[in-house]
Amino acid sequence: MSRRQTTVEQSGVPLLLRILYFFVFGWWAAGVWINVAWALNASIIGLPVGLWMLNRVPQVLTLHPVRRLAVAYERGSQVEWRTTGLPQRSWLVRLLYFVLVGWWLSWLWANGAWIVSLTIIGLPLGIWLFNRLPAVTTLMRT
Repeated sequence: MSRRQTTVEQSGVPLLLRILYFFVFGWWAAGVWINVAWALNASIIGLPVGLWMLNRVPQVLTLHPVRRLAVAYERGSQVEWRTTGLPQRSWLVRLLYFVLVGWWLSWLWANGAWIVSLTIIGLPLGIWLFNRLPAVTTLMRT
């Protein structure tokens, strides 16, 4: 049995709809979403939900599609496809990173991205920064 891997993006939301969504809803909802997530992160009880919310900022901002890993298994003449999430670093490494760096850097990163995205010239950089927020917060691969 041989195995091949490829990264694919899920969700076929058209680009025009994503742009319209961003200007009508996403730009202000992302600011609210980030601050609610940080309020949850201030407590131990809300931390899992707050981290989950921070990892979903790209979807809230622009309906950014989720990347998945597609693995093809060949058995003779048949090919079977399975999709899974992208492989992540060890949870211990991600936890240590979040405790030492991610909690404060992601707050600065997110608010800086939101401020930069308020200008038309800074908008592409702001969206790029928002798309990298899960990696800055918990080293999550998106």
